[in-house]
Amino acid sequence: MKSGLTEPYAELLRQAEGLFEDERDPWANSANATALVWELLPDLNWAGFYFLRGGGLIVGPFQGRIACVRIALGQGVCGAVAQGHSTMIVPDVHQFPGHIVCDAASNSEIVVPLIAGDRLVGVLDLDSPSYGRFGEGDAAGLEMLAARLVAACDWRLAGIDGFEAG
Repeated sequence: MKSGLTEPYAELLRQAEGLFEDERDPWANSANATALVWELLPDLNWAGFYFLRGGGLIVGPFQGRIACVRIALGQGVCGAVAQGHSTMIVPDVHQFPGHIVCDAASNSEIVVPLIAGDRLVGVLDLDSPSYGRFGEGDAAGLEMLAARLVAACDWRLAGIDGFEAG
C-alpha cells in the first residue's frame, strides 16, 4: 500500500483488493467498488460509473439518487474527463461550463477516467452536497482504485467500445 494515503483510501484499497481477487467480471467488480466507495467515503450523494458504450457514456453501477442515463463525450464533467483522459476536481459544479444537473443537491464533483492500455473504458464519478469536498488526496486514492479495477476486469465481457467479445 502506498504510504501517505488517508485512512479511508488505505482501507478502501485494501478491501477492493479482496473484492477483485479472482473476479474478472466488470459489472460485479464495479458494483462492489461503488458500494465500497459509498460505504467508506463520507459526504457523498452519488458515487458510480459511466461506461463507454455506443460512442458515449452510459450509466453503470452506482449508489445514490437516480442518475442521468447517457452523457455525450465532451459534455459535462464526466464527458470532459472521458474526452481528456485526466482526473478533474470541480469544487463548485455550478461554476463549471456545461455542467449537467442530474441531482440539484450536488455541489462538488470528482471524476476519474478508467483507462485500459490507451483505451477509455469509462469514468468513476463522485458527487457531494458540500462545496470543495474533493482534493488531491481524493484524486490519488480514487486513481489507485480505478487502476486496480481496470486491471482486475476482462472488459470484453462488458460490451465496452473497443473491447471485442472473445
